[in-house]
Amino acid sequence: MLSELCKELNNWFCAKKYFGTYTIEDGTLVIPELQSGQYYRICGSVFNDGVHQYPAAGLKDETFNGAVWAMAIPEEVIDLSEEIDEWKAKYETAETMSPYQSESFGGYSYTKASGASGGTATWQDVFGSKLNNYRRIKPF
Repeated sequence: MLSELCKELNNWFCAKKYFGTYTIEDGTLVIPELQSGQYYRICGSVFNDGVHQYPAAGLKDETFNGAVWAMAIPEEVIDLSEEIDEWKAKYETAETMSPYQSESFGGYSYTKASGASGGTATWQDVFGSKLNNYRRIKPF
């Protein structure tokens, strides 16, 4: 979720970028500059692009020429990511993401919350005000 959230915010909270050729062996990428528990982004990999927490295990073995971005994600953003994950697990199901906004039958009716586009509310709609504090303006 952190990769998706950072992309939505256009903010990767990048503290430093390291460029070079990296090898992931036995599912692990060793970057001495990173601290245990620190988040980082892999760019330029065939199998492992995205945000990971150091030391990540379970990466796919490969050698790639790219970048590793050391990240300094605020604790509030990490908490928000977990809150969004919980919301998505609860509300982003086939029936809640249905194109039907309201239904009426046998004396019963309901209307679902709608988002800015008029469709079903997405996590971006629900958490928009909290996300705005961390957004970066996209370049032209």
